[in-house]
Amino acid sequence: MTLQERMRELRKERKETQRQVADAIGVTDRQYQRFETGVNLPGFENLVGIADHFGVSLDYLAGRSDRREL
Repeated sequence: MTLQERMRELRKERKETQRQVADAIGVTDRQYQRFETGVNLPGFENLVGIADHFGVSLDYLAGRSDRREL
């Protein structure tokens, strides 16, 4: 599973909008949309923010592991 697929899956599990996640991690909703569609890749700080927001490890978020735990 790709980073973008994980981000979308996690967001939908929590029934959040892209805007809600963007606000939570401190980026614009357009910037988050670009992360989720793969137009732009999030930088390290944004990756950490996304992982923290969803309560998952960076490895899980990046698709390197199927273990969600931190």
